[in-house]
Amino acid sequence: MTSHLDLIRSAYPGLVWPAVPPEPGALALALQFQLGRSQWLAPEVLRAEQFRQIAALLKHAYETVPFYRERLESARFRAGDPVTEAWFTALPVVTRSQVRDAREALHSSHVPPAHAPVIVAHTSGSTGTPITCLHTSITETFFRAFNLRDQLWHRRDLGLKLAAIRSDRDVRGEQGMNFSGWGPATTSAYRDGAAALLHSTNSLERQLEWLSEQDPAYMLTLGGNLLELAREMHRRGIRLPQLREAQTYGDALSPEARAECRALLGVRVVDIYSSVEAGFIALQCPDHDVYHVQSEGILVEILDESGRHCPAGAIGRVVLTTLHNFAMPLIRYEIGDYVEAGAPCACGRGLPVIRRVLGRERNLAMAPDGRRFYPSFMAGKWVHIAPLRQMQLVQKTRLAIEARIVASRPLDPAEERALAAAVQETLGHPYQITIARVERIARSPSGKYEDFIREPGVC
Repeated sequence: MTSHLDLIRSAYPGLVWPAVPPEPGALALALQFQLGRSQWLAPEVLRAEQFRQIAALLKHAYETVPFYRERLESARFRAGDPVTEAWFTALPVVTRSQVRDAREALHSSHVPPAHAPVIVAHTSGSTGTPITCLHTSITETFFRAFNLRDQLWHRRDLGLKLAAIRSDRDVRGEQGMNFSGWGPATTSAYRDGAAALLHSTNSLERQLEWLSEQDPAYMLTLGGNLLELAREMHRRGIRLPQLREAQTYGDALSPEARAECRALLGVRVVDIYSSVEAGFIALQCPDHDVYHVQSEGILVEILDESGRHCPAGAIGRVVLTTLHNFAMPLIRYEIGDYVEAGAPCACGRGLPVIRRVLGRERNLAMAPDGRRFYPSFMAGKWVHIAPLRQMQLVQKTRLAIEARIVASRPLDPAEERALAAAVQETLGHPYQITIARVERIARSPSGKYEDFIREPGVC
């Protein structure tokens, strides 16, 4: 493997070691120097640093963001006073609907000139509540810094080829695009390898053909998409000889699905927890399968239904505060995700731990007694029952679930009964299972695939 030091980009001809990088590469490496130390801080020290930054953010929000001024006045906020965790967590949570409805009231009337330019971004609306949000050059700098941290944490060979299948707005068609580097996060500081990009809405057939053409060392795609690719590659006997690692983002990949991808592809699978609104929320630990919250850029709270902080092992909703967005601050924003809180990681990092990212509210199943839970899927439960390519479960009522299947032929009555029994066993309840054979499983506009959806109104 080529050393990362050997790949640092130099701004001066003839200076190859030690390299003197250009801007913004020098800034990127300077941030990595700080991040390399802050990750080992004790949790209480990290928390204190976060609240120092939050105090500055609240002052700016109070003075320039109408949406927050009234809220902070009601909480008796005074600029210059220390911000305690107890006071801060008493502030009301902001919902996605409130963010959508607030519109310009959430925009700062005076973004610091050094933070310019302001960049407009849009969420996909997979929750039914699309959001328009603002970023700045500073938030983009931190997004790139955490991206680079992820590359360095996992000791990827930046000189090799990366192939990404994702929902970038500027990439359309079946041919994709080719690039001379992996992207701004790495290219600004390193002489990185080639990259190729294909839009995630391309058919599975085209994605497989394209991946075989690219033969990458690293691939990046949506979690559900990777699972479908891995299954189809295994079915067809397709292999990518150079592949070292698969990276996922965008939708939750269960431990069972991750293990299946790892077994089918024969490489490590590394996940990223991110969002359009907040950038990188948590990165997978380089030594374990848990996630580390990127505390230098975001404060994450995991709350139960009563608003209390969840202990390790408990599942709760994600409420986040972006620390550096002075164009559109998000303060105690409920993003709509559920995760399992984790215990401190054995790696020794002080960054908070998320054990599992579970998904959106609509990915929660409803038990007949009204209890909500996250279903766990193992293809081995039904892969031998019938020639299934894909399956998606849609909960219609508390008692009824439709199993939408893509199969090479219609199922006979015995196969349908066996499949229904396997679904009931997996979910742990005797739901009424209806089998519906379809040509394809619909994906979201961004290309996400969901294996379980609870329809609106099931409560």
